[in-house]
Amino acid sequence: MRLTGWWSRRSNPEKVELYTRWSYHLFVLLEVASIGLGVLGRTPMPLGGWLFLLVGAHAVLGGVLASRALDWTVGRRARPDRLMVAHGVASCVLAAVALALFRYGGPGDLEAAATMVVGTLAFGIGGVVLGLARTRHMLALVLAAGAGTAVVGLGLGLRPEEVLGFTVGVLIGSVFLAATSGFSGWLLRAVWELDAARELQARLAVAEERLRFGRDLHDVMGRNLSVIALKSELAVQLARRGKTETAVDQMAEVQRLAQESQREVRDVVRGYREADLYTELEGARSVLAAAGIACTVTAADVELPARVQSALAWVVREGTTNVLRHGDARRCSVSVSVSVAVGPEEGCAVLVVENDGADGGADVAGGGAGAVAGEGPGTGLAGLRERLAALDGTLEAGRVSGGRFRVTARVPVAAAGVVR
Repeated sequence: MRLTGWWSRRSNPEKVELYTRWSYHLFVLLEVASIGLGVLGRTPMPLGGWLFLLVGAHAVLGGVLASRALDWTVGRRARPDRLMVAHGVASCVLAAVALALFRYGGPGDLEAAATMVVGTLAFGIGGVVLGLARTRHMLALVLAAGAGTAVVGLGLGLRPEEVLGFTVGVLIGSVFLAATSGFSGWLLRAVWELDAARELQARLAVAEERLRFGRDLHDVMGRNLSVIALKSELAVQLARRGKTETAVDQMAEVQRLAQESQREVRDVVRGYREADLYTELEGARSVLAAAGIACTVTAADVELPARVQSALAWVVREGTTNVLRHGDARRCSVSVSVSVAVGPEEGCAVLVVENDGADGGADVAGGGAGAVAGEGPGTGLAGLRERLAALDGTLEAGRVSGGRFRVTARVPVAAAGVVR
């Protein structure tokens, strides 16, 4: 676990970005190995050594450009326009130098010249494309590279078949790396945008719940408070006019309304804090399915006490919220059962929430991985345990085999009269 913790602790967008960045870092070594060493082995010294150094510098410049362009892709910095121009010009110059040396007796080996021309232009286009957002601009860049190769080759007096070979090679290599870079940039943007939308959805859900609670509270208290204010004002006026008995009657009515308001507020808060288990199960299935997570819900045909249902419903709500906000899950299962057999779980309602996103699950209910492992307090887990402890229940959360995370809640219930 320690060896892979640097990877498993990252979110999905961070994993995709890290993979993309290291792929382009490896492109630096790939360019040096495939082009630089190829030219070095087929070109006499010292010219071969100089060409190898130029290809190495070109590869490093491409790596720097890829890093800056990926930062632009995810919105962390401005587009590196100057670096894009510099890398494009360097690619064109190296390709032109290779064609000129091939024509005038440098690397006379056709394979070495083709490797340098095609390789430098293809890798150059691959780096520049990372800084482009429109497909037509990428296509225009590829066509310009092919046309430029043909024009320079004909201008140097190369044979038509040689010019055609260089041009076709440049087009094939450029299309491949342009498509690779364009898709990589698009995928990285899409993953981060989806993550932002997911976070926004969670925030909107919280805001919607706050609005709902505020609306319910306003509906309950608005009329009563208005009546209390009016009757209080009327009682004051009556008392000033000496109509004490009538004023007392009005204040008694104010007292009755205040007590009624207290009761209604308690009902609102109770409905807000106490959740129905089966409603939460259906809600979890619907919300997870909307997020693209396959959810299986298995509930025994049982009648649980209201307090037990409320406690278990909070476990479902918190666990589902965590899977949505922190997990990497693709599948989730929720099961509710009642044990009436003789054993350690006798007379217990058992709720199990399990998903295959072990990293996100470690933070279930806001507890965090440290809370599971005893490294931190974990307010979410602590809150759930307090709810269950009030009913002599227990909560267990942790990783299990197969990269899964499981939350198990047990609440004692009377065995008699449980099964319908």
